[in-house]
Amino acid sequence: MNWFVVYTKPLQERRALENLERQGFEAYLPLIRVQKVRAGRLAQVVEPLFSRYMFVRMDAGADPWGAIRSTLGVSRLLTVGNAPVPVPQGLVQALRALEHERQGEPQGLLSPGDAVRLVDGPLRGLDGVFEQPDGQARAMVLVHVLSRPQRVSVEASHLAPL
Repeated sequence: MNWFVVYTKPLQERRALENLERQGFEAYLPLIRVQKVRAGRLAQVVEPLFSRYMFVRMDAGADPWGAIRSTLGVSRLLTVGNAPVPVPQGLVQALRALEHERQGEPQGLLSPGDAVRLVDGPLRGLDGVFEQPDGQARAMVLVHVLSRPQRVSVEASHLAPL
């Protein structure tokens, strides 16, 4: 049994994963939590680590790998000639370990020192400097209030990069 790469249709990685598992294949879609700007706000989203790519485990000689191509959400199985190409041993295990290690830790869109604007909440309209994440959904920001810099903890979704 080896792992092989499946190329999915655009934005259908989760659909392909679900349909492959329904057919009895062991499938893996590496995910990552990232911060993105959505509607002018910072939001945490979970998305595929590799856009349009996922992995399926099978025995290429015994399993009906031709069925993978007709699975909803799948575009094709990566092949050389007419044979699927296995990924290097240990790659999927390493990706799973990395995903587990970084679980709940968003890959930040903001870095310490970035200029931000508070777009919601009681401090709406103030500009500040992003210092660091403060938990899973909050951030520490340095804002000027009463002619002095003040460190405040705000919802990360209330921030927008300048």
